Amino acid sequence: MKAHFHKIPNTLQNSFSIRHDIQPDFGDSWHYHPELELHYVIKGEGLRFVGDNISNFAPDEMVLLGENLPHNWRCKDDYSQNNPDLNTEVMAIHFLPDCLGKHMLTLPEAYLIPKLFEKAKSGMMIHGETKDKLVELMRLALKATNIDRIIILLNILKTLAETDEYDQIINSSNTFYQSNESEILRINKICNYTLSHYKNDITLQEVASLSNLSVTSFCRYFKLVTKKTYYDFLIEIRVSHACRFLIENKLPTEVICFECGFNNVSNFYRHFKNVTGLTPLDYKRKYLS
Repeated sequence: MKAHFHKIPNTLQNSFSIRHDIQPDFGDSWHYHPELELHYVIKGEGLRFVGDNISNFAPDEMVLLGENLPHNWRCKDDYSQNNPDLNTEVMAIHFLPDCLGKHMLTLPEAYLIPKLFEKAKSGMMIHGETKDKLVELMRLALKATNIDRIIILLNILKTLAETDEYDQIINSSNTFYQSNESEILRINKICNYTLSHYKNDITLQEVASLSNLSVTSFCRYFKLVTKKTYYDFLIEIRVSHACRFLIENKLPTEVICFECGFNNVSNFYRHFKNVTGLTPLDYKRKYLS
């Protein structure tokens, strides 16, 4: 899915930027940038979009994103209710691949760094002791100045390059369709509409009209941009919401089925297993055991 180009502030004045944000939500801009991004969620939950992957995110999640990898964190509906007690909190570092000098990546001692950057192009979910160490380094980087910032960044890169405590977010290679600004606005409009109305019976006529396209042209366009059909996209969003409800363990599975926009239980079970590889009961057991 093509995304909006996003300019990261402060990467021209400094070798890298780091921020600590507390906001009502993460926004809804599907975007990309040439900087790599190390993103740590302290508070917040909802859906995470990375490339063609749609998954749930929750507090204490750390992700490394490669350069120009489209992404967005979309908070669940509770965060848009103007609740002053419900905020998101995140620490994020952005840095260009050659932020420490173009020659550093060619040094024999730094051979693991280019390999790390290559893995990051598919997104990396960091966990375990590696994540804990990186959180501490990010907190130090927020306060560091001058050469101490460079030393901390080198430690972050070393920790990421040497760890095996990660999972790839995107398992298959995907070439993102290159489009112009008007098409970026169009696909964002479709995605935002779907995320706001996924509980309803969305028709192809509805979303095609948002794009000012015929149904046939819309289906062809959406498949070209996202590498999947619109209904596949809609089902993945519904299943991702169902996963969150199952983990929260507050509603019966039959209620979750209709709460997430599926019109009958058998369809829900079939689609859920196709997307996750598990039945709803097995999924709940896996994450609640």
